[in-house]
Amino acid sequence: MRRIAAALPVCPSTLPVAGAGQPSWPAQTSSTATIKNFRYSDGTVLAETKRGYVTIGSPKRDIHGEITNAVLLLHGASGTSSLWLNPKTADPLFSPNKPLDASKYFIVMPDGIGRGRSSKPSDGMKSKFPHYRYSDMVESDYRLLTEVLGVKHLRLLLGVSMGGMQSWMWAEKHPDFMDAVVPLAAQPVPLGGRNWMMRQITINAIKSDPEWRGGEYDRPPTLWTKTASAIRLMAEGVIPLAQMAPDVASGRKLVEAFEKAAANTDANDTLWSREAAEDYDPTPHIGRIKARLLAINFADDAVNPPELHTVEPVISRIPRARYVLLPAGPLSHGHQTYQVSEMWAPVVGRFLAKVPHR
Repeated sequence: MRRIAAALPVCPSTLPVAGAGQPSWPAQTSSTATIKNFRYSDGTVLAETKRGYVTIGSPKRDIHGEITNAVLLLHGASGTSSLWLNPKTADPLFSPNKPLDASKYFIVMPDGIGRGRSSKPSDGMKSKFPHYRYSDMVESDYRLLTEVLGVKHLRLLLGVSMGGMQSWMWAEKHPDFMDAVVPLAAQPVPLGGRNWMMRQITINAIKSDPEWRGGEYDRPPTLWTKTASAIRLMAEGVIPLAQMAPDVASGRKLVEAFEKAAANTDANDTLWSREAAEDYDPTPHIGRIKARLLAINFADDAVNPPELHTVEPVISRIPRARYVLLPAGPLSHGHQTYQVSEMWAPVVGRFLAKVPHR
């Protein structure tokens, strides 16, 4: 460790898009695909599973017609593909001569199942929507790449938070599919401690709300939104929070803002997403990983506390794998530092430059 400062038809529909108030990157498109008869890990088969995704850049092909410059980026549990188009995340990654220069790479950014334009309980199924797990999200992404986009190999897979956890799973489940993998702001061990407890708090709050009615509510439950501040306290850095709420009055306003933001999120969508991590555990199959792996975490991340030393023993079992723990600095935001790619993009760039093409 270093410290440093199912193959059935899939139907796509595509239209150009630029993020609101954001520049459009080269060849930027927003798309939705329909995966037919996708089987979820709870045994449910949906005739149609929608997958929203954004791409930037253009595919480059070898003499056999295979795409050679594909990159997959996976967002966190509270986000969508729009995370990657936020300037503070996108500019240090996609700008000319940056690690994922959009003129050189074909970059795929899906909305995970349960989020954005992908299928989710709030689309109409409510409590009947499959109780998906991270393994379903990984397999659905695999089908999106291979069946819709024709990608058979990735130059890089990078995921943050929930996406980082899925990156560990991807590297095990499809070990020959990528040259490099970067799990960021995540741990390769089953959830426990604060990481799981903060999820359980939300789960309990939703299920105990009389308005929830087993997920078949007509009026949105609101009790659970009172837990939103606890989640944000865990995810945000101590210093930024002190700056945003330096006194009682501003603290009250910030709590109200967190609750208001949560009220705009469907309770079932939130519940399903929290429960999706229950059986996460990549440790039994770590030995399957073949790709060059770089794990990056943050010293001030209260969601994945580095003092637990959960990453180092796993890294030691993977040939040529590296672990970088970034110290806190002026740009740090605790767990949410993953949104500030200026903090970690140079590390990824140096790493990727040394990874051979397979």
